[in-house]
Amino acid sequence: MHGSVGRNLGLVLALVAICAVGFITAGDRFLSFDNIMTILRQAAIIGVLAIGMTFVITSGGIDLSVGSVMGLATVWASTLATQTMAEDFHWIVMVFTALAVGTVAGLINGVLIAYGKVVSFIVTLAMLVAARGLAEIISNRQTQIVDVDGFLDAFRGDLLGIPVLVWMFFVVAALGWVLLNRTTFGRRTVAVGGNPEAARLAGIKVKRHTMYLYGLAGLTAGIAAVMMMARTTAGTSTHGQLYELEVIAAVVVGGTLLAGGRGTIVGTVLGVLIFATLANVFTQNNLSISAQAVIKGVIIVGAVLLQQRFAGRSKTGS
Repeated sequence: MHGSVGRNLGLVLALVAICAVGFITAGDRFLSFDNIMTILRQAAIIGVLAIGMTFVITSGGIDLSVGSVMGLATVWASTLATQTMAEDFHWIVMVFTALAVGTVAGLINGVLIAYGKVVSFIVTLAMLVAARGLAEIISNRQTQIVDVDGFLDAFRGDLLGIPVLVWMFFVVAALGWVLLNRTTFGRRTVAVGGNPEAARLAGIKVKRHTMYLYGLAGLTAGIAAVMMMARTTAGTSTHGQLYELEVIAAVVVGGTLLAGGRGTIVGTVLGVLIFATLANVFTQNNLSISAQAVIKGVIIVGAVLLQQRFAGRSKTGS
């Protein structure tokens, strides 16, 4: 099978195969409801970040700063001043702060890339370092405990037996799918990634659209920050370290082209679930972290090689 259906079917089969290995090696406890919820809960934060990254990579860009921006947002939203305001008014203050910090950081990336004409790799690498440093300054390298009961009650509970964090991942993924596949914004994103000059000649304001895309990635980092604070009940500058690598890996394995011009939200979700399930299988079988890293690296390289092969075929018409 060819096209997105074939790619997604391949990812589903890969996920089923990993689950089969997990069942064979770990027994019934792997397929237990609690373990499945554990996998989904672990996938949720990376998944939300990956949705925003899908749009950026589809446009032909890259964002290395999402993990650091998420960490900065958790710190800013959990400062004593912010939590005091949340206690006095409403816990939504913490949510708004996290979303605002993430979005502003993303827009700064977008402005520098689109209007400053600096390569996305350099800009987001600089933001990775700057955001992490700012988070350390604000928190004084200390963990800030979240003790706003309303905030914790809202995000740490379950809805219909499924954790709220998992529902948030599903909602963000669904909105991302609609945005990419059913709106002008999504079509413009694909066009910019496929050929920026052709998109400009077609009337698309490429620079402004690029800025919006990085703002969107920042927004998802802010959402992920809210989820991280709820899961860990803390804000710290160490949150999100190396998350950008896991996020990019999930997006690429899911079928979004690193070169731009093709993106898939469904594939990204499957890619996130594959890595989360794989990590769970590793944990169930007491595989060392070093071995896990090697296997993940092999999977990422394999996915990129397959992308290049199929991209070459499409160009030659074979």
